[in-house]
Amino acid sequence: MNNEIQMSVSSMTRSGDKKAIYIMFQDGEKSAEYSLPECGLVRNKGFSEAELASLKEYVDNERDSIYAMAKGVNPLKALMRDV
Repeated sequence: MNNEIQMSVSSMTRSGDKKAIYIMFQDGEKSAEYSLPECGLVRNKGFSEAELASLKEYVDNERDSIYAMAKGVNPLKALMRDV
């Protein structure tokens, strides 16, 4: 894995009675998405098993800061920025 991995964090979302945050990692053509609170892999395109283990460990260790980032995400503002 190189040092150019980009990470995006969603706002808190709700599906039925469950809340979730989605964390996307991108490195060139490779991408992986995890969800919290389960710290589960949602999808992977191109990352090796070793890289996925490192990303999962990062998500698990940085859980508090990821939650803080998600609280600061304003989906409407992000949507308007793309217009």
